[in-house]
Amino acid sequence: MAHALFLIRPQPFLALLGRRKMSLHAGAREVFAAALEAVQPDVALRQHLERRGNSLVCSGRTFPLSNNVHVVGFGKAVLGMATEAERILGDHLVRGVISVPRGIQQALRQHGKHHLLLKESSRIQVMEGAQHNLPDADSQKAAECIARLASALTERDLLLVLISGGGSALLPAPIPPITLQEKLDITRKVAGGGATIQELNTVRRALSVLKGGGLAQCAHPAQVLALILSDVIGDPLDLIASGPTVEGPVCREEVLVVLERYSLLNSAPASVKHVLGRLPLRQEVGTNKAGHVLNTIIGSNSIALQHAGRRALQLGFRPIVLSTGVCGDVRSVSRLYGLLARFACSRGDTPSELGSEVLKLGPQVGVESGDLRRVMHSLEQARSQGRGAACVLAGGEPTVELTGKGRGGRNQELAMRVGLELRGLQPLLDSPVFLSGGTDGQDGPTEAAGAVTDAKLYEDAKKQKLDMSSFLKNNDSFTFFTHLSGGRNLLVPGLTCTNVMDVHILLIPQCAK
Repeated sequence: MAHALFLIRPQPFLALLGRRKMSLHAGAREVFAAALEAVQPDVALRQHLERRGNSLVCSGRTFPLSNNVHVVGFGKAVLGMATEAERILGDHLVRGVISVPRGIQQALRQHGKHHLLLKESSRIQVMEGAQHNLPDADSQKAAECIARLASALTERDLLLVLISGGGSALLPAPIPPITLQEKLDITRKVAGGGATIQELNTVRRALSVLKGGGLAQCAHPAQVLALILSDVIGDPLDLIASGPTVEGPVCREEVLVVLERYSLLNSAPASVKHVLGRLPLRQEVGTNKAGHVLNTIIGSNSIALQHAGRRALQLGFRPIVLSTGVCGDVRSVSRLYGLLARFACSRGDTPSELGSEVLKLGPQVGVESGDLRRVMHSLEQARSQGRGAACVLAGGEPTVELTGKGRGGRNQELAMRVGLELRGLQPLLDSPVFLSGGTDGQDGPTEAAGAVTDAKLYEDAKKQKLDMSSFLKNNDSFTFFTHLSGGRNLLVPGLTCTNVMDVHILLIPQCAK
């Protein structure tokens, strides 16, 4: 995976923010805010879609404009994308339909995000549904409207498709005679059986009109331009919202293998068996219609980290991007960040020992050994030079093993555990600071997106008589941070209007010689 290189020499961080106790915490929050700003739906779309006279330009491709553009969209962030798209297209926009979560328009008004709302005179119809991110009758109605719009297009038309996280639930269109409930039941059983996302997607594509390239097929022979905000590790186009604009032919054989693997074939409804019976038994070589489709990622975890790195550089840190695919249990992930911080601030023979431990953790947290070596080399350079604060940036979606019934989320629990890993670590000038935040603004069933922590966390909790082990055992990280110092460690950005997974920020203010 390629990572951005930052060649500008950073200015000393403490010269910029001053030696205040919360300066590093404030710096981490600023870096996170820069990551969020880069993947705002309107900002991301504006940076990738440009109108030049009577042409629309995206990713080096030019599309002629002649009052021929139709817009469809589905996902939690597409309202802001649609608003910006209509502004760019002007009179060339004929009409559009977007499927968004129930209550999103009211939430945007309440949070003062009026710039992300369509005007009353808009040519784009907004349909709300999929309450609690579950497909329902309203989202199915929206999907049917989108399918009708796409099916009516001709070769002179351009279909602009806006896609973001949550799009799969907002575009349910089971192949008749399968009912929505029947499709939900069988996909839940597949997921509940422990299927991989690829296996689940195989079943979804086989039972859906629009998923797995179905929307692009409906729009043929019109040109299709899909602009995508990715919320999936690695940005696989076929998995984001189940790939409605990505050709993904499915055959009966591969679906039957999945259903048999999870003992669901015999119990499948007659409607499902009927639809599967119409599929080709094996992959067939047919006419490839994918040439009329351009899929473009306009917002992702990688883009968020690039902009976070630029802000870190402005604040005097040397930005180092670790990975956008951090996963695995938060215990292993927290251990990784603790080891990296100790590696950056250690002396003598200790770094090599710590480095070996870091490399052993790689497979558990989804990070390749080459990326770990690259990051440690950069940290070692900073340590040997004795100057230049470091900012390690990463993203992904770690997991939490639920052992209790408290309130919290993976970001807040990760921050707690990293705080414990940093315990006792004190470089030359200040304690390292760690931030973990969900870019969607909500970490689990809480009002926070995550938390900021440092090496003083354990001692601060002890002074306030907060038993960290008890809170962790009960998965009660939000309650812990709420009680700790009046909740000042919590990260509460409010309604972010986007989602490109989580962002992790490790600030190391001064490496020892």
